[in-house]
Amino acid sequence: MPGQDKTKQPRVLVFTAPTCGFCRTVKQYLRQHHIRFKEIDISRDASAARDVVRRTHQQGVPVIYIGSKFVLGFDRPKIDKLLGLR
Repeated sequence: MPGQDKTKQPRVLVFTAPTCGFCRTVKQYLRQHHIRFKEIDISRDASAARDVVRRTHQQGVPVIYIGSKFVLGFDRPKIDKLLGLR
C-alpha cells in the first residue's frame, strides 16, 4: 500500500454500537485507508464497555484505540496523526 508500511501499523481497536452513525463513518474511513482494525461492539461486550469508561471517562462511541492512545469520536486529524496518514 502506498505510504503505508504494514509492519509498522499500530494495533487499532474501534469500540462501537449498532446505532452509532459516527462508528460507521470511522470504520469506512479506516477501510478506505487500508487500516486493519478490530471492532468491539460495546452493546454486546459489557466488560469492554466498562473498561472504555474506566480508561476514558466517556460513555459515548466511537472510541478508537490506536497503539497506546485513545481517540474519542471521529477526530480525523488525530486519527491521521496517530496512523501516519497524509
